[in-house]
Amino acid sequence: MTQNIYHQEQHRIDTLGRSSIEISQTLHTAVSSAGVVSGLCHVFIHHTSASLMICENAASEVRDDLESFFSRLIPDGDPLFSHIDEGADDMPAHIRSVLTQTELSIPVIAGRLALGTWQGVYLWEHRTSPHLRDISMTIHGLGA
Repeated sequence: MTQNIYHQEQHRIDTLGRSSIEISQTLHTAVSSAGVVSGLCHVFIHHTSASLMICENAASEVRDDLESFFSRLIPDGDPLFSHIDEGADDMPAHIRSVLTQTELSIPVIAGRLALGTWQGVYLWEHRTSPHLRDISMTIHGLGA
């Protein structure tokens, strides 16, 4: 007999400043502990200057190139920005967050997070200094 399962977890992640941090294993562990066989894993970041992304996990150059692209697209210290309360990277970090994602939904199939072969889930820190970032995961679906 199957049962409906609803599971939530919160995690705090230390960042080292502007970079991407793979959090796939954290999600895999949460899905496994939830006991969901078929369902959905929803991830949300509680910040306006960091985001989430599903990205290539085999070649770090992909994430480096994304960072280079965003640095050119939204440069720190651009005189266009008036919101500089926390420094030259403040408004660019907010724009990066709006242009990317603050939440992801990933299927759970056969008890596993159903990512593609070369996909990983990343927290993308947009500020240049280290921060503590909070994420929430909600896993729901059918258990065995």
